[in-house]
Amino acid sequence: MAVRTVRCPQCGNGTPWVPENLWRPFCSARCKQIDLGCWASDSYRIPVQDEKNEPGSGATGAGSRA
Repeated sequence: MAVRTVRCPQCGNGTPWVPENLWRPFCSARCKQIDLGCWASDSYRIPVQDEKNEPGSGATGAGSRA
């Protein structure tokens, strides 16, 4: 059976997808730590839409107060 090779999400190098690879899907502990640091420093963000522009959100505008 052939060993599946995947790209490291941090550096792009090929790395084997096997249980013996302790850092998978990363190629090394260094790439894994760099990725963790990016998450911890909020470098990775999921885009969200501003709720005040969505119909039915209950927001009436920036100048009104309830």
